[in-house]
Amino acid sequence: MIEILEIWNNVWPYLVAILLFLVLIVIHEFGHFIAAKSLGVRVNEFAIGFGPKLFSKKWGETKYALNLIPLGGYCAMEGEDEGSTDTRAFCNKKAWRRFLIVVMGAVFNLLLGVIIVAIILAPTDVFATTKVAKFDENSISANSGLMVGDEILEVDGRTIFSTYDLSYAFTNVKDGKIDMVVERDGQEVELKNVEFATQTYEGIDFLTVDFKVEPEEKTFGSYIKYTAKTSASYCAVIWRSFIDLLSGKYGISQVSGPVGVTVAIADAAKQSLMNLLPLMAFISINLGIFNLLPIPALDGGRLLFILFEMIFRRPVPQKYESWVHTAGFVLLIGFMLFIVAKDILGLIF
Repeated sequence: MIEILEIWNNVWPYLVAILLFLVLIVIHEFGHFIAAKSLGVRVNEFAIGFGPKLFSKKWGETKYALNLIPLGGYCAMEGEDEGSTDTRAFCNKKAWRRFLIVVMGAVFNLLLGVIIVAIILAPTDVFATTKVAKFDENSISANSGLMVGDEILEVDGRTIFSTYDLSYAFTNVKDGKIDMVVERDGQEVELKNVEFATQTYEGIDFLTVDFKVEPEEKTFGSYIKYTAKTSASYCAVIWRSFIDLLSGKYGISQVSGPVGVTVAIADAAKQSLMNLLPLMAFISINLGIFNLLPIPALDGGRLLFILFEMIFRRPVPQKYESWVHTAGFVLLIGFMLFIVAKDILGLIF
């Protein structure tokens, strides 16, 4: 009995991680589904999971299925990847309708992320602003231009929405110095080379925050404002992480795939199920943004072809679009396999 409990204690966090991934992907596909139904496109099947069917039932024109492998799902529309004579087929709808159907998957992920952020902030009595309230003893930044009352607007040219992306902006700064734009006495002031002490963790340098920020009391208005600001911070951090990766600020060793993310989710679940909410919000928003990137085989790649059609009033021949998406899919799978292998080797060694 004790051995069974030990096995269960080790397994259940990973089952939670799989369930979380499933929810995020189903929400994504549900966005496509709702948009397709609303815009008159025939949906042949809406499925949760892949592989052999555990359950399926047809209501109206659509078959709903629950499949064995809980690692995804799909919304199969008539004429989605091939031609069709059906007037309600995806391929026969106007470009703007197809654009909305494709984009709504990512939109639903982004909306879910915002909803989760709102849930996270609901119990909060006060919110942390980005205005300096006081400096710690022996503060370095206080002697290099930053002042009490300064509201931090930008760090190294990047807009600061909340303390969340402020923390990211203070990460991987090599010389301990950053440029800031602050609001001081109603005026924007540029500060050059504001210096902080640094500390290193797992090869990454972090600035030591040597000041406290002012709190803001919770009202309905501030709750809405900070839900929006925190959601914007999540989006900004995800986008900046992608740019920093491309620019070489972070190496491929800092990238995690499904295995690494699953381990992170499981670790959070072991501590507290409430710890999952910020991670779930981050992953949902990340999934939404990533799917909008103009990468073949992703929604963003399909949107690019639809935009081309909307601008030039003629579609790209379907065979060429299929070739591009197939090549993109192969490259994407290859990259994912590489990241998965890196994550597994990291766990072993």
